[in-house]
Amino acid sequence: MRILFFGRGVISTQYAWAFEKAGHTVEFYVRKGKKETFGSSIELEMWDARRGKQLIKESWNVKLHEELSPNYDLIIVSVNTEQLPEAAQLLSTAAGNTPVLIFNNVWQDLKSSISPLSMNNVVFGFPVGGGGIADNRLRGGFLKMLFLEKPRVGTEHINNKVKELFESAHFKINWIKDMQNWLWNHFAMNAAMETEVLKMGSFPALMNHSDSFANVGKNMREITPVLKARGAKIDTISLLLTKIPPAILGTLFKKVIFAKGSLPRLFIEYNNSKAGFAVLEVMREAKNLGIPLPRLTVAIENNEQHKAIENSIS
Repeated sequence: MRILFFGRGVISTQYAWAFEKAGHTVEFYVRKGKKETFGSSIELEMWDARRGKQLIKESWNVKLHEELSPNYDLIIVSVNTEQLPEAAQLLSTAAGNTPVLIFNNVWQDLKSSISPLSMNNVVFGFPVGGGGIADNRLRGGFLKMLFLEKPRVGTEHINNKVKELFESAHFKINWIKDMQNWLWNHFAMNAAMETEVLKMGSFPALMNHSDSFANVGKNMREITPVLKARGAKIDTISLLLTKIPPAILGTLFKKVIFAKGSLPRLFIEYNNSKAGFAVLEVMREAKNLGIPLPRLTVAIENNEQHKAIENSIS
């Protein structure tokens, strides 16, 4: 299968590597000027957990394009959430009828988030991995499992193509019946986590403060009315975050979910991205709904970039 990844970020690079190893042809679309900046290879130091826990260290040659063409079997989009509208607009004019997998976090209504692309040509999924890129060196990893929406009427052929692709590379698909609801809950949890990242200053700093993990549950309780007001059903994980006592939740995160040496912890420790966008989006929605978010507001106000963020939602 010939696959084009939209962007050469952490997730795109790792899954592209896995697909190439499985015998597929993978290429990347990057913005003008990035081809020269990125170069023809990237240094990998990542954990592959599909068959045990393997550390991959290699210099991997990649093929980059600064122009889009429809000559692919599948296009996979995994970009920063704020970049998704621009990606969808570009694909609507340059990708032709090539099916698209949106492998991304989404807070908006799914149909409007990928407009003017047709929902009949798009399926939604979510990776399970992470990390960061610095100085053309990727540090991170991915797990065997990933999330993919169950076929909608009209998307069965795309779902089958995506299913065959991931299974050929030995990934395991966790099928999601209501992807819209799943993504809303996941995005809200990201906002709850990023609120604490803003306080600590970075994702790695979060790992050393158990109080921050306890606060994630408190933040989630504050965000829950926003989810309910927009018609979301609170899923099991979101519900647990709001029901487990903060002290116990902090211990659970630190000792189990993000235990020292675990891959989820390493993914966050390698994450060098800037936090705040998820918090901003939830605050914007809460403001439209008239729902106060004091904990998120304090985190934004105490952040050095709070003025720019406040201006963008005022």
